[in-house]
Amino acid sequence: MTDTMPATRKKWAFEELTEGTTIALGRKTVGADEIIAFAREFDPQPMHLDEAVGRESLLGGLAASGWHSCAIFMRMLYDALLADSTSQGSPGIDDARWKRPVIAGDTLTGTTTVIARRALRSRPGIGMVTFRHLVVNQRGETVMEMENPIMFRMRAAPETAGGAAETAGGAA
Repeated sequence: MTDTMPATRKKWAFEELTEGTTIALGRKTVGADEIIAFAREFDPQPMHLDEAVGRESLLGGLAASGWHSCAIFMRMLYDALLADSTSQGSPGIDDARWKRPVIAGDTLTGTTTVIARRALRSRPGIGMVTFRHLVVNQRGETVMEMENPIMFRMRAAPETAGGAAETAGGAA
């Protein structure tokens, strides 16, 4: 189910993030200059710095670092969901896979889908939502997959926000 929030909603909160909810991420074209700038500062491997070396590598062109792909995804997630949410941060990433290289000129889009959720017994008023994120290029090829939990504040008092049914899977 693809979900868009009603105009009366102020922010995404735990209650709206039900299993199966899918949120479209924005669109980002990745330029050579930004690939090189990111690589110079954070991952200066030659295939991220030089077009000719990138073409000769397994990547097939000037390719963004996987960490750069993650940073691009994070901005897309922030713009599509987190900026207008009750997000309280994330305890980490469960799984991240770079499936194909992101080459200079690629345009990325994607989705994030709720795959699980539960209220936290250790933090009343907070729920943990687990997402599966997919980022694809302009050819529809998956370039990155990721799963991770994110904590969100609840709108309702904890005793009315799902109770025991939401705590299945243990307390955090």
